[in-house]
Amino acid sequence: MPYPLNTPLGRFGIETSEETRDRCVASIPASGLVNPLTGAPTLAPLAMLVDHAGGLINHARRAAQEWTVSSELAVEVAPGAAEIIASTPDRDVVAVSRPLGRKRAAALGVCELSVGAEVIATATVRSFYITVPTTLTAWPDKPSGSLPGTRLDELMAVEIGETGGNAALLVQHDDPVLNNSVGAVHGGVSSMGLELVGSAAINRDNAAQHYQTASLRVNFLRPFHGGGEGHYRATAIHTGRSSGVAEAQAVGRDGRTAIIARLTAYR
Repeated sequence: MPYPLNTPLGRFGIETSEETRDRCVASIPASGLVNPLTGAPTLAPLAMLVDHAGGLINHARRAAQEWTVSSELAVEVAPGAAEIIASTPDRDVVAVSRPLGRKRAAALGVCELSVGAEVIATATVRSFYITVPTTLTAWPDKPSGSLPGTRLDELMAVEIGETGGNAALLVQHDDPVLNNSVGAVHGGVSSMGLELVGSAAINRDNAAQHYQTASLRVNFLRPFHGGGEGHYRATAIHTGRSSGVAEAQAVGRDGRTAIIARLTAYR
């Protein structure tokens, strides 16, 4: 099932082919997109797919009058994933998600991501259940909308910001198409932003072989709103011969930290 272009899922080409309480299957085109900060191919779209597929399996288990809010996202990327995606531009990345354990006040979904027959990542999304909000934005249910461009920065409505130091920064502009049903930036979009700045921070002074993202761990603390002072910012806390680690955060337009993440990458 494709989604309208004026929804977060439709803008990034996500399609859902199966949705039950026991298994969800979704896909995203990931080839050809680059990190606007580095110009290098990026694995950021994997985070968008994980947020959707992992969150969907948790959402499928909700009871009447329950809604889900994702609190954690973690992606473990297999070595060579970027090369596999680049070498098969006609194939989307497919995620298969299943529930892990029992549903309590929270639930855990586990995903396996593949390109064709090759598994390129595993991931988890943890969500907790709340009462259905009194105000939810109704998403379009018919084909509509148009894309703002083909580059990842255009799709995400971000631009490079100045830090005056060693941090990597992307400004998140306010774009209602990128918001979820409660009016905050979609969790998959913000997770992509954190991957982009984290990878850029590690590779800022790297003149040799590029560090490739190996893991991304995200904690959603509060709703993240773009516009104003909304931005993603990351700083490398370690860059060694073989690995690098960066800490990233999404700061809302009110100046408060809304999401934090840690990215690890290897040469």
